[in-house]
Amino acid sequence: MTTTAVQNGRDPPPFPSDGDAIVSARKEQEKRVDGAEGRKRKVDKQSPEYLMKSMLAGGLAGCAAKTLVGPLDRVKILFQTRNPQFEKYAGSWSGFPTAMRDIYLEAGLAGLFKGHSATLLRIFPYAGIKFLAYEQIRAVIIPTKAQETPGRRFVSGSLAGMASVFCTYPLEVIRVRLAFETKVEQKSNLSSIVRKIYSETAAPTAHTPTNALTATASTVVEKVTPQSGLSNFFRGFTPTLLGMVPYAGASFLAHDTMSDLLRHARISAYTTLPNTSREESTITTQKPAQLRYWAELSAGGVAGFVAQTISYPLEVIRRRMQVGGVVGDGHRMGIAEVAKRIYVERGWRGYFVGLSIGYIKVVPMAAASFYVYERGKYYLGI
Repeated sequence: MTTTAVQNGRDPPPFPSDGDAIVSARKEQEKRVDGAEGRKRKVDKQSPEYLMKSMLAGGLAGCAAKTLVGPLDRVKILFQTRNPQFEKYAGSWSGFPTAMRDIYLEAGLAGLFKGHSATLLRIFPYAGIKFLAYEQIRAVIIPTKAQETPGRRFVSGSLAGMASVFCTYPLEVIRVRLAFETKVEQKSNLSSIVRKIYSETAAPTAHTPTNALTATASTVVEKVTPQSGLSNFFRGFTPTLLGMVPYAGASFLAHDTMSDLLRHARISAYTTLPNTSREESTITTQKPAQLRYWAELSAGGVAGFVAQTISYPLEVIRRRMQVGGVVGDGHRMGIAEVAKRIYVERGWRGYFVGLSIGYIKVVPMAAASFYVYERGKYYLGI
């Protein structure tokens, strides 16, 4: 049109015609619709991109949380496993800072983080798999918002925790053994502790059968059970798996429930970030508004408190089994035997040794973990 006007010796019109305006407006509208459709497209939780981003966010969350509470974790392990050098500090609030001081004076800052390299090596895949598995299992068990119930949340969290334990348990045993050692002259590193655990041989178990059938069965079980090698890296696996059911289930249930309460319509203006939610439709998945930093940390802290209280006795049993090669007579003990020994030694309070430190450690750890994960997902666009 402009070329024709110039050729005819006339100036182009100062304003576009109605037809040009309509075409331009239509193009702008199409761009807006395309952009909105792109933002509203339904998230494919089985896509490689979503899986990688979800695992990355979970792994970073776990590493950040464990680094925050590394020294607390070291002291808690020493208390739970009744390390001879630190057993005198257990059972009192003053024992915790005193134990940290002694470790610092003997081995410096590195002593407070002994075993932390193994912790990070384990926690990245552990937390990544746990959060990834939770998202995937939740998508199957709770496909829509209408089907979301406390029971389904608990089951989703429990299964996710069990999946992560299956994949990373040997690294947990290595971490505990590194944290258990306190003598500076030992100077165990990752490779030496792996060789030490692998080469340990369980001492024979003394049996007092009441009849010939029991004696035969006990002998057969002992003969077919591996007494050294790779099986040493799975000491305490059963109580860990059992403990993960209430721990992970209660943790995710408490966090999601607290998050819902903090997003209640009456207080959401104070607890959530604006323009960060998405409603469920035929083409979009429901995405709740992001909580403000203090609200997200509070939800995670409550989740840690509840989960720790419920699962702690099994955690104590698990720790005692994991260090079975360096305490006692060295023979491999079962859950019932460990539980009985703990009760004989300290009564029912023995199942809660170090719980106060557990709260001090787990509450900020869970708060940081959920906060980093939720923010990580948001900034990664999932």
